[in-house]
Amino acid sequence: MWTLRSWQGRFLAHPLPSHERLRHYAGWCDAVEGNTTFYATPTRDTVASWAQQTDPDFRFVVKLPKVVTHERRLTDVDEALHGFLDAIEPLGPRAHALWIQLPGSFTPSDVPTLARFLRRLPTTHRYAVEVRHPAFFTDQRATHLLEGVLSDANAEWIPFDTTAFFRTPPTSDAERDAWTKKPRMPLRTHALTDRPIVRYLGRDATEQTVEGWQHWIDVVAAWLREGRSPTVFVHTPDNADAPALARQFHDEVRARVPGLAPLPEPIPVEPLTLF
Repeated sequence: MWTLRSWQGRFLAHPLPSHERLRHYAGWCDAVEGNTTFYATPTRDTVASWAQQTDPDFRFVVKLPKVVTHERRLTDVDEALHGFLDAIEPLGPRAHALWIQLPGSFTPSDVPTLARFLRRLPTTHRYAVEVRHPAFFTDQRATHLLEGVLSDANAEWIPFDTTAFFRTPPTSDAERDAWTKKPRMPLRTHALTDRPIVRYLGRDATEQTVEGWQHWIDVVAAWLREGRSPTVFVHTPDNADAPALARQFHDEVRARVPGLAPLPEPIPVEPLTLF
């Protein structure tokens, strides 16, 4: 996503036409989760607008539609998959990775299906898989099985780190809502490729979010020193401060790795007025 009501007038100018919002978001962060594509494949014209609003090195991690991953579970999906790949073609090099998020009911016994699916995907894209069944994290055989399949396809394993969020009971409406919806995922910090991707969920309290990401500062800095190019997405239950938090995370990593390029300068936001 690249816009929230609570960002308007703070991170993004307001009012702002819908076709300008991504351009303003790209002044804060140089990557975005393409989560809306999970619910519906966008038109090529819509995707072309995304490309026009961003530089070629801007990173989209675009989620495959749920009809492919959740409804048909990677089987008999040629038509839906081809329609999706055609729609996102205008992104060009901005399509950093195609995000294959699998449901919690996708178990280690389903890995052969994933292997067949990955073998049939075009090599023009990079792929990253997010699994949510606990056995992939707690059963060493299941972990090695999935890692082998992903490595064969040069695909990454996306960890969704919710450990900081579930460390203490919720204290706000947004946290209570997320408490019932977000998965309780074990911590995983191992990268398979040169393009690791991390999804991190903190708390609405900034100090708790920052405290919870400290191990990721170490991990990401180490990846950068190894020559990898990680992408990190910072969430909170209400996401009200997410762009600023993402920049703070980047600043903390950059303090460890001074050669890391700075993020872009945000487009100035004019003060809200009554007229």
